[in-house]
Amino acid sequence: MNLQQIEDQLQTLLAEFEQQVHFREGQLLVIGCSTSEIKGQKIGTAGGLEIAEALYKPLRAFSEKHGLYLAFQGCEHINRAITIEREAAEKYGLEPVSVVPAQKAGGSMSAYAYRQLKDPVVVEEVLAHAGIDMGQTLIGMHLKRVAVPLRTSITHIGDAVVTVATTRPKLIGGERAIYN
Repeated sequence: MNLQQIEDQLQTLLAEFEQQVHFREGQLLVIGCSTSEIKGQKIGTAGGLEIAEALYKPLRAFSEKHGLYLAFQGCEHINRAITIEREAAEKYGLEPVSVVPAQKAGGSMSAYAYRQLKDPVVVEEVLAHAGIDMGQTLIGMHLKRVAVPLRTSITHIGDAVVTVATTRPKLIGGERAIYN
């Protein structure tokens, strides 16, 4: 496994993602990441902080470029809770919970992000505007309705299947409705 290759794959994915989505400042971008799956191992069995570190830099740069809040989904051992900046939690009215993500209880990506954020908190859930799922971590529970999957040339980060999604408002009103 080559860390530079993983970072390059993510950079390409992010470049294609931003071509398809119009981000607005202050939106939430949820990141689900199994570093085990990226290594080619079963989710939750072989996490790696070195992989989380390689992914964090381009994710941070992307979030700064678009004015987004990153929201890192933890693993099932913390009920897929979200690590986020306190500022974002306050903006969206999210109540912090008492847990600190660790590599074996929260996942490597969430644990690494917790140590990198300026003022991190963990919240039970978010309704993010878009998301990246590396390793089939099931970020759908943290996306606004309606989730819209996007296609990119990058289908894997390392050995992990990667899925990218944006969201749109629900279409309501039936056949007479007019949509923008």
